Parts: sequence; structure tokens; C-alpha cells
Amino acid sequence: MKIIRRKADLREVTQTWRDDGASIGVVLTMGALHAGHLSLVQAAKARADRVIVTIFVNPRQFNNPEDLAKYPRTEDSDAAKLAPLAIDVLYVPDPDQIYPEGFATTISVTGVSDGLCGATRPGHFDGVATVVAKLLLQTDADFSFFGEKDYQQLQVVRRLVTDLDLKTRIIPCPTLREPDGLAMSSRNLRLGAEARAAAPVIRDALTAAARRIETGGDVAGALEGARRALIAAGLAEIDYLDLRADPDLAPLASADRPARLFVAAWLDGVRLIDNLPVQPRQAAQPPDPRPVEPA
Repeated sequence: MKIIRRKADLREVTQTWRDDGASIGVVLTMGALHAGHLSLVQAAKARADRVIVTIFVNPRQFNNPEDLAKYPRTEDSDAAKLAPLAIDVLYVPDPDQIYPEGFATTISVTGVSDGLCGATRPGHFDGVATVVAKLLLQTDADFSFFGEKDYQQLQVVRRLVTDLDLKTRIIPCPTLREPDGLAMSSRNLRLGAEARAAAPVIRDALTAAARRIETGGDVAGALEGARRALIAAGLAEIDYLDLRADPDLAPLASADRPARLFVAAWLDGVRLIDNLPVQPRQAAQPPDPRPVEPA
């Protein structure tokens, strides 16, 4: 595994791969790698001839400077976790490789970025879209792999790639969870022991609400039940708890099309997000008007 910090050096390497006819897969991360990230790397290894993992803590997607300051920087341990997977390049760009002096361009994706994290974290998805576009171009990737835990981010990236005619194909990968059901996240490292024990209520509350909706319960009642469960477990500050259409993320009052439940809530000073699919209720079929032939 080669560690590269300058885009010119990276392009020298990727050009040799192109000369050999190899395909390139990339996994974009901010470090603090966990098993969820490693599953994306394994998916990339299975799909592409050459694999790049990037680590860049992107300041432009943090609307809270304190949150940025607290984000873990663990490059050495990240490299150790990646070593057994035999990736080709770990790209850890210096800040000036992403935002050089005089940098003045921002990419904004509307529609799917509205609401949810887009409403509670102003400017977040502009920062995500800008850095993802830059990293996809710098790595010359044919494929890029994103976890479904950050489902709104996944839809923003898909829209970005389509609208800007980028060649990279976005590959979604299932959310990986801890044995107790908590979605894997670098932020989980910041939870105290008591909060960590309470955190699986997020998945449990979403699951109960999804099942209630799928079996004919009203959406408002299902969401209120989930809200009460979260508050009782100590997640009193809830940024959002919504049912949204999949994939356009339009708000829904009833599950009449494929949808997802989304939540963002605070626990022990840490903001946690999760989502689950909700299948649309099947409309009752009208009786067959044709007469039944006698046996």
C-alpha cells in the first residue's frame, strides 16, 4: 500500500493503471475507519482492478467548528486496518491539494439536499458535493462506494455525478451494524459507556415504527411512538424523525410508495443518524368480477 499526499503523484500512478487498462475503485472517507468502511473497501476490491482509499477531514462539511475540532484523526491506525486488505493507494491529501489558495468554487445540489440533514446542518451538503467532486476527479475513479447509513448523502452524490456528467459509477452498500444494532459510525467512538449502551434504541425505534406503518398503522402515530422511545432512552434532542420517499426524499404522510424512515438525534453530545426502508402498503385487490365456473 502506497501512501500519497499530492495529487500530481497520484495522477502519475493512476495513469500507469490506465495504460494497463485497469479499472479504478475509490472509497472516500474522513478516517477513523471501522468495519463499515472496511466493508466498502472489500466491495471495491471485488469490483475494481485497483483500489484507492482516501482520508480527508473536510472542513467545509462541518457547520459546527467544535464538531470539526472533535472529529478523530487516526491516520496511523487507519493505515494499519487497511494493510491486510492490500489496497493499492491510501490517498491522504494535504489541505492545499483540495482547497488551494484562492479556491472559490462551491457545488450545490438542490432537491435531495433539502430537509433532513440539509435543514439542520446549513452548508453541509455543499461541502460534501464539492469535496466529492474533487476527489472523484483526482482519483480518476470508475467506481465509488458509499454506505447507505448516510442515505441523503448517497442521493446527493448520485445527483451530483449525473448532473455533472462525471464518469464515476456510484455503488451503494448496505449499512453495517454493531451486534446490538447500532449503525457503525466514527462518531460512536465519542459515546460514553452509558450512552453507548442506550444508543441501539435508535434502530429499535425505527424498526418498530417501520413495522407499524407497513402493517397499516398511521405514519403520525408511528413517528410519535418512535419519538417517545428515543426520548425515554435519553435522546431528548431530536433534529428530525421523518418518513421520506425513496429515492427523491420528498416528505410523505402515508406509505403509498417505497420510502425510508430517517432520524438524527443527540446522545451524550454526539449527533447520531440512521435510516431504515419502509415498504409501501399493498392496496386491497378488488374482487374478480368474473363468475366462478362450477367444478
